[in-house]
Amino acid sequence: MNAQASGLAALLPLFRELNNLKRIRVAGQPGSWAERAFVRAWARLVAGENSRAVALEETAHAVAATLLAGIDADVLAAGGIPRAVRREIFERAFDAAARPLASDFAGSLRESLSSEPAVFSPDAAPDFVYLLAGQPRAGATRPGHPRVVLEPAENHAEHCAVVAFDGVLAASVFDADPTVPFLTGLSHHLHNARLPDAGDAGDVLLGEHLRPLMEAFRVAALDELPPALRGPVRDSLAAVFRADFPEARAFQAADSLDRVLEMEWHARSAAFTLDVALGDMDIIHPGPVQAFQLEVMRAVGWK
Repeated sequence: MNAQASGLAALLPLFRELNNLKRIRVAGQPGSWAERAFVRAWARLVAGENSRAVALEETAHAVAATLLAGIDADVLAAGGIPRAVRREIFERAFDAAARPLASDFAGSLRESLSSEPAVFSPDAAPDFVYLLAGQPRAGATRPGHPRVVLEPAENHAEHCAVVAFDGVLAASVFDADPTVPFLTGLSHHLHNARLPDAGDAGDVLLGEHLRPLMEAFRVAALDELPPALRGPVRDSLAAVFRADFPEARAFQAADSLDRVLEMEWHARSAAFTLDVALGDMDIIHPGPVQAFQLEVMRAVGWK
């Protein structure tokens, strides 16, 4: 796995930035960037759009959003930015963020960028999509150990969206079809729409009842999908408990990395200091009034 290991290591900074999409919010829109992307992706799939096209376009825009945050085609169009310039902006952001990606793969993702405002009906998304958006993840649990409650807790929609994006990128490392890990990422927690997440500690206590519960709630979610989509989504779930084919390995890498990166984010947040803000992050940005602002910082003892 040496080449694949180095490929994943090269992508880690980008995976870390994609994880942050769970915490990017904008005025007038419900949920985080990742949550809204989860709703949009399912609405598009249910409407009959091509799964591969959705996977590549949504992932390409997620990569660009690691730098543009909430500035999307809707915002740019509303502000009067012409279509050609909108595409230029997205390509500039994508190119800056996608440097760790192999050039051929990055090129195919870049071509998937759209400069048009998203056209989809949130009402088209199945009920399980909104249940997952309201279902918090368990945080860090282990049988026999006290639960570590981490706030703010990510929800399952956010985790699934980011795993789907990471799965598409990891597919380039494992020479896999990106559509499968994208669908697996979106759907691997279907059961949690109606099964609250108690973490590994709770799962162990459910014992022999865990699998039947998961299956019953997974089937209930799958039944909400149109037949043409239900089959591919069900087939993609074969990757959830396997790592013996490229698409499954891409999914497993994405899922495990996002779970740990979420813990890392809490650790980094807890370690954040004023020295980091004023030094590493240069929070008093260069500009025409920076000199005076730095004087203010020194006056109050912060510089």
